[in-house]
Amino acid sequence: MIPNVLSIAGTDPSGGAGIQADIKAFSALGAYACSAITAVVAQNTRGVRSFVALEPEFVAEQIDAVLEDVRIDAVKIGMIANAAIAEAIADRLRHHQMRNIVLDPVMVAKSGHALLAPEAVDAVRDLLVPLATILTPNLPEAAVLLDRQHGWSAETMQAALPELLALGSDWVLLKGGHLEGSATSADLLAGPDGSVETFSAPRLHTSNDHGTGCTLSSAIAALLPRYGVAGAVGRAKAYLHAALAGSDALDVGSGHGPVHHFHALWATEDA
Repeated sequence: MIPNVLSIAGTDPSGGAGIQADIKAFSALGAYACSAITAVVAQNTRGVRSFVALEPEFVAEQIDAVLEDVRIDAVKIGMIANAAIAEAIADRLRHHQMRNIVLDPVMVAKSGHALLAPEAVDAVRDLLVPLATILTPNLPEAAVLLDRQHGWSAETMQAALPELLALGSDWVLLKGGHLEGSATSADLLAGPDGSVETFSAPRLHTSNDHGTGCTLSSAIAALLPRYGVAGAVGRAKAYLHAALAGSDALDVGSGHGPVHHFHALWATEDA
């Protein structure tokens, strides 16, 4: 059965992140994409200019419109924008008793622009994290969720996993892409039984890294109904690595370009 997957997130008119990246990742990995938009963002590969958050009631109406009609097998949550939207999302997901929820706690864009109101962090931590099957923070996001600053290392990443799990999600994938001085990008998956599995890939020297967090979390959501958490994470990590490796085939923008979501599907002259 082809899974139906819902993304709840903001937009990216340049197509590399947000809802647009989510739809591409879902589609590339054989899932049918549905979406509910939380915010309309003016951005390109060079950065975010501004965004307009939608009314929480309208975000809830979008979610209801999908879930009252379409069988949804997994949900990915990305940009939330503010506390009221977080409350609306949590209320609707609880109402519809949704499972297989992937929460990517989007807080800051690649360019450094804030995508989450500071007062909304508590709402994300208290309302959405406990609903999540898997939480996928990068290191800066993990520091915010834990309300402290880390001098991150492989050791402090390991030490933070029990604290992140204590926030209430079933699983945590702590992403090590921001870890300095490492030749590999190692992500740590912590499970409800206390087990920890490492997923590593060689670092790639490319500026085409726009939307990597959106893409990974969406890939996990697309694969989760078929492969379970660990299987989905391993396959999603391999997919993202290949999408980064194939990104030079694209010529999009003059800043941080997008990954190549359809690297395995689009024919090139060299293929």
